[in-house]
Amino acid sequence: MNSPATAIPHSDATPVLRDFGGGPFGIYIHVPFCATRCGYCDFNTYTAGELGTSASPESWSEALRRELAAAAARFATLPSPTPRVETVFVGGGTPSLLGADGLAGVLDAVRAEFDLAPGAEVTTESNPESTSPRFFEQIRAAGFTRVSLGMQSAAAHVLAVLDRTHTPGRAVAAAREARAAGFDHVNLDLIYGTPGERDSDLDASLDAVLDAGVDHVSAYSLIVEDGTALARRVRRGELPAPDDDVLAARYERIDARLTAAGLTWYEVSNWASGDAARCRHNLGYWDGGDWLGAGPGAHSHVGGVRWWNIKHPARYADRTTSGDLPAAGWEAPTAEDRYLERVMLALRLRTGLPLADLDATGRATAEQVAADGLVSVRDDRLVLTDRGRLLADGVVLQLLG
Repeated sequence: MNSPATAIPHSDATPVLRDFGGGPFGIYIHVPFCATRCGYCDFNTYTAGELGTSASPESWSEALRRELAAAAARFATLPSPTPRVETVFVGGGTPSLLGADGLAGVLDAVRAEFDLAPGAEVTTESNPESTSPRFFEQIRAAGFTRVSLGMQSAAAHVLAVLDRTHTPGRAVAAAREARAAGFDHVNLDLIYGTPGERDSDLDASLDAVLDAGVDHVSAYSLIVEDGTALARRVRRGELPAPDDDVLAARYERIDARLTAAGLTWYEVSNWASGDAARCRHNLGYWDGGDWLGAGPGAHSHVGGVRWWNIKHPARYADRTTSGDLPAAGWEAPTAEDRYLERVMLALRLRTGLPLADLDATGRATAEQVAADGLVSVRDDRLVLTDRGRLLADGVVLQLLG
C-alpha cells in the first residue's frame, strides 16, 4: 500500500475544502468538561481544576458560536448549497454538566447558522449523576430527540476500578426518567472486561439494562489507553490487563442476552430494537458521510477533506476570534486511504461490505476468509459471521492484504 495522506498543519487554520459528498450531513459538538477524570478515559476532556481560569463553559459557548458561524460562511463558498443537518450529536466530556439551558443554547447555536431538517436526530450524551426528571423534560422541549447515558456497569466495584462517580442504580433510573419525559430513543453504554469483573457482574448489568426498557445498547471492551491512570496501574502490576479470551466470552454473553431480548446488532458494538432506534449520526460516520465537528479537538469530514480542531479549550477559543475555522491541521485522504476506511467501517455493519467495493486482491482474499467461517456472502455483500465479529479487526487486515 502507498503511504497515507500527509497531515498538513496550518498556523492560520485554513483547510482547503471541497464540495459536499452528497450524502446526509451531521454536526458533532464536543463539550470538553468533566467533573472528574475517569481512569480509563483518553478523550479530550478537562476538569475545572485542570483548566483553572483559562476556560469555562461560558467561554466555550461563545467560541462554539463563532466556530459555527465561521463554518457556515466557509461552506457557503462551496459550489453546492450546504445540505440540511440530518443529525446533531453533543458528546464529550459530559454535556449534561452544561445543564438543560446550556444544551438548549447549543442547539440554538446550530439552528442560528444551519438548516435543521424536519425529523432530525438530535442526541446528547449525559452522565446519570448530572441529570434529573426536570433536566430531561427541558432538553426534550428544546428539541433533543435522543439521549445516551454512560452506565458502564451495575457493579459498584467495577465502577470503582473505572473511576466512575455515579452510583450503580442511577443510570437505570435516569433512563426511565428520560423515557418518562418523552424520549423514545435512549441508549445505555456498557464497558466489559474491566479487571475484577465477574460473569455475575456482567449478568447484573445486562439485567439492569433490559429492565430499563431502552431501545439501544452500546457495549465496548475495555481498552487500556496509553497515558491514562488505568494504564499506569496495569503497568505497575496493580491490575491485570484485559484478557482477550475473557473479552470474547463476554461479548458472546452480551450478544446472546440482547438478541434474546429483541435488540439486534447493527454494528459490531451496537444493538437496537429496530431501524428507528439505530443511531443515525454514528451511521453517518460508518457510511462515509459528511460532518462538521465543532468544539475543542473535534474532527470534521466534508467532501473527502478532513480537519481537526485545536485541543485545549482556551487556545481553541482564542483561535475562533480570527473568524476562520480553529483547525490544528487537515488532510485530503488518497483513494487508497478511502478504500481502507471503506473496508474497515462497512465491514463492522450488519449490512456488510458490497463485494463490488473490494479490489481484485480483496475479492480473492474474501473467498479464503469465507472458507474460514469469518464472513458470509449475502446479496453480493460480505457480512461478518458471529465468529467473525469477535475477530473483526483481523478480518479487515486480511482483506486489505
